[in-house]
Amino acid sequence: MPADLRTRIGHIDLPSPILTASGCAGSGRELAQFTDVARIGAVTTKSVTLEPRAGNPAPRLSETPSGLLSSPGLQGPGIDGFLQRDLPWLLSRGARAVVSIAGHTAREYGELASRLSDAAGVTAIEVNLGCPDASAAGRAFALDPAAAGQVVAAVRGSARYDIPVFAKLSPEVTDIVAVARACVAAGSDGLSMINTLPGMAIDPVSLRPALAGLTGGLSGPAIRPVAVRCVWQVREALPDVPIIGAGGVRTGRDALELLLAGATLVAVGTVLFHDPSACARIQRELEEELAARGVDRVSDIVGRAHQPAGYAAQRTGWTL
Repeated sequence: MPADLRTRIGHIDLPSPILTASGCAGSGRELAQFTDVARIGAVTTKSVTLEPRAGNPAPRLSETPSGLLSSPGLQGPGIDGFLQRDLPWLLSRGARAVVSIAGHTAREYGELASRLSDAAGVTAIEVNLGCPDASAAGRAFALDPAAAGQVVAAVRGSARYDIPVFAKLSPEVTDIVAVARACVAAGSDGLSMINTLPGMAIDPVSLRPALAGLTGGLSGPAIRPVAVRCVWQVREALPDVPIIGAGGVRTGRDALELLLAGATLVAVGTVLFHDPSACARIQRELEEELAARGVDRVSDIVGRAHQPAGYAAQRTGWTL
């Protein structure tokens, strides 16, 4: 019998722990011809801003060994366009919408949360803290616990009480647990990690940077060990806080690794660029991985790697 993938976050029930990662599937339309978006856990949208944005000039993508550098510049229709077109489309397909939001001031984040709270059908809000803080010379909110906390407090104070708020953390810090604690103290219901790592590539033909924006965010399999480490550390420090694990997930076994480290949900991103049906495939593979280990419910293995070795050894057949 297949393992039960149903996952509960607070008062929200999801059919699966597998989500799309923000920025890798637009607002779901791109995946619809390959995957039934209603059957995966949720679609995490591209980050929504207050105003429409054209984004960065091309080229925006550059392949790297085991990864991808991207610099889209938060291109999007703004909150009005999202509420008029993208969110209604997702809901018409029966999908659950986790809406990522981005801004340059805490006030902007709070206004976005308020606008989303007036709309029906928002499953959760993911706060993209990777944006530059206009009041701190462009330093990303995610790099400073106090700044991250201020943004989360603005969102939590503006969002409807029944919409969970997840703060998305960056691995580009010396102490990710400190940032996680600040976000939870400010009212975040859960945490999402990790965002991309900053990187750069130079084209040996043109002898110029490969991205028009010079630097970009590194994603893909190359960063998965970093994601596992971050999820592990935060789960160890904050065992009762739900975590969305993200970073280089390509297979059901990759998803299992993040769940064992302490993630409650797993977001799938870069792999969608060459396998747009990856969410459904990874969901099936995760079922098989759990069944092979005699696990009936996915919730039974969340954080299991934190159990003492002797406890895990009692589970016959538990091998990675």
